[in-house]
Amino acid sequence: MPLFWGVKSLSKMSIKYPKIKSDIKQRFYVVFYLNNKRYRLFNGQKINSNLYPNSYPVNKRYEIAQLLAAEVFKYISSGFKIQNTKNVVINSDLQYFSLALENKLKGDYSINYKSMLKYTYKGLKSHIKNSEISSNDIKSFLDQYHLGVSYNTIKKHLNVLINESRRIGMKGSPMEGIKAKKNKAKLHKPYKNIIPILNEIKSFNENLYICCLLTYGCLLRPHREIRELKWNDFSNDLNSIHLSGYRNKSGKNRIVPVPNYVRNQLKKGSGDDNIFTNNKKPLNKDYFKTLWTRYRKVSKLLEQDQTLYSFRHSGAIDIFKRTGSLQKLQAAMGHSSLLITTTYLRGLEVCELNKEDMPELSL
Repeated sequence: MPLFWGVKSLSKMSIKYPKIKSDIKQRFYVVFYLNNKRYRLFNGQKINSNLYPNSYPVNKRYEIAQLLAAEVFKYISSGFKIQNTKNVVINSDLQYFSLALENKLKGDYSINYKSMLKYTYKGLKSHIKNSEISSNDIKSFLDQYHLGVSYNTIKKHLNVLINESRRIGMKGSPMEGIKAKKNKAKLHKPYKNIIPILNEIKSFNENLYICCLLTYGCLLRPHREIRELKWNDFSNDLNSIHLSGYRNKSGKNRIVPVPNYVRNQLKKGSGDDNIFTNNKKPLNKDYFKTLWTRYRKVSKLLEQDQTLYSFRHSGAIDIFKRTGSLQKLQAAMGHSSLLITTTYLRGLEVCELNKEDMPELSL
């Protein structure tokens, strides 16, 4: 089936730039007239675009709808007709694969998760030799990832798209027989004397110091959750942080208490301002990574394998040793399940048993 169904002379069409509107559910859509017919598009499917404004958080939807309006105008100005997607016949694995991505992008998932699905889709698509997906295509794509973590992450997202493709009608199981790579456990070395380290960091850079305090005291992840924090994310008294699902890795709404030693270092700004920049634009995504690299070069206290994330690990160990509760640790870490929490503790080599818990025997 051809991609476009015909071209009409521009001289015969009266084209006005599309308008952006929203409904009571805060779903944004593009409205325009073409040859006296009214069109209302909630996404770019009918113009062969992968833009889905309503798959984004509400405060981002208008911005994406603007991009969709621009693509719509360019599309119809080029003379192409709006596709009737109901009449499209799916007859290849690649078409199912594309539709599977579209379905997932419509779901209520985080922006990062959707970005990974798009990345995975484009990667495999470039390795498909024809319109059918084979195990060899998938192996060829995955084999370029030599590290086990990267390999398994891409494989996990491929599984999501292939399973969705099969659910909507694709035949065959191209993922069958493709196993995950085994990763060697890596110990994240915690801090034994955390106060001297924090004092050294404070003298090096104030922003990095606040980031480390929040990583340890609130167990937030530094490179996104902390970097993107706004003053509106805090309660009025700075006693807690409220993060919605799309702002954290677990995808669930999260409320985190703020200890006094963290709160005393904060000077609350206004509204949607970022806590580090004091304007609406956050720091760039590599800001803390770069700062930490520079700090490591001059530090006299850091030991091997101690990282910015070691503050989060140290905080987790402290909570578990004081409470002995996996449920409390799960809530503090923002893990989506207890299995993740127990696996996390094993990675830190934290013993979950005391000698009193071991089998008894009187000799």
